[in-house]
Amino acid sequence: MKFSKLVLVAFVSSVFLFSCSDNNDNNDMPLGSYDNGTLILNQGGFLKGNASVSYLSEDVLTQQNNIFSLVNPTITLGDTGQDVGLYQNFAFIVLNGSNKIEVVNRYTMEHVATVSTGLKNPRYIAFSNGKGFVTNWGDGGSATDDYVAVLNLSTYAVSSTIPVAEGPEKIVETNNKLYVAHQGGYGYGKTISVINAITNTLSTTINVGDVPNSLTINSGSLYVICGGKPSYAPVQTAGSLVKINVADNVVSNTINFATATHPSNLVINDDAVFYTVGSSIFKSSLSATVLPTTPLFTTTAQGVYGVYSFAVNNNKFYVGDAGDYNSNGKIYVYSSSGQLEHDYTVGVIPAGFYFN
Repeated sequence: MKFSKLVLVAFVSSVFLFSCSDNNDNNDMPLGSYDNGTLILNQGGFLKGNASVSYLSEDVLTQQNNIFSLVNPTITLGDTGQDVGLYQNFAFIVLNGSNKIEVVNRYTMEHVATVSTGLKNPRYIAFSNGKGFVTNWGDGGSATDDYVAVLNLSTYAVSSTIPVAEGPEKIVETNNKLYVAHQGGYGYGKTISVINAITNTLSTTINVGDVPNSLTINSGSLYVICGGKPSYAPVQTAGSLVKINVADNVVSNTINFATATHPSNLVINDDAVFYTVGSSIFKSSLSATVLPTTPLFTTTAQGVYGVYSFAVNNNKFYVGDAGDYNSNGKIYVYSSSGQLEHDYTVGVIPAGFYFN
């Protein structure tokens, strides 16, 4: 090849590499290693059996879709990917519609085990005291059969169950205690269950605002975003941000949102509170007594109708856009000031980011 052509190729390659809209690295060969990056769980359509996992490198320049299938071509991931739990060298992929958990090596995606019994409408997973704890709706039409399954991490079998209130969803752990948000299933919940991870029993229940949808632990406190009852509920209610002292499980502060405001996707990073409302990302401080009225930035320029999934890592914001909920979705990566840096097409309904 002539020198002039080499220069031209180098120039075109550099423009391609650093353009804002990025093409996917979706060859049919596994990358071999999926550490130092982000796993993206794509929920897939309900009853479609098309859940998938995508990967984005830490420098957000290398991206690949369908990594579970590429590494494990004889195994179907399943229906409705709900959550991924990272524990030691493993990733536990919760499949709600398939009533199972696929366990893989989190760094290579190589299949390890399948948990296919003892789960019914599994939702989210957390780990404590050497065990896994999985929230389950049970029969969605029943308000009395919901439970948290206790998973033996040596045998990958459900060893026992803990009955809880209707609609257990997201779950977090601190000091051998598990906090479960009861979003309400097909109804509208307003409580947090506290589970003793040593005895596998329900310790107490904490009343919060309507429809708690996300929660996180920070500096000895549990922070909960309650979305409030939506406009189509019999009575619409506004969301709230609730702070709970984990030492005594007492609510220490509640800040109510404005009427008809329904927040979600709570993240706390470097003592800053982030959450989403519709297509906007908001930032507040942990010490704030009044919530901001102006967003940090919005995603409307990207045509995002509502932020489906959201995360913060290494001074970057990650946004998942479900689009029409049938076609492949998009993820967007923004700078700390809210400037779009990269976007990628991933699988159907990008539901969560998990930093590996």
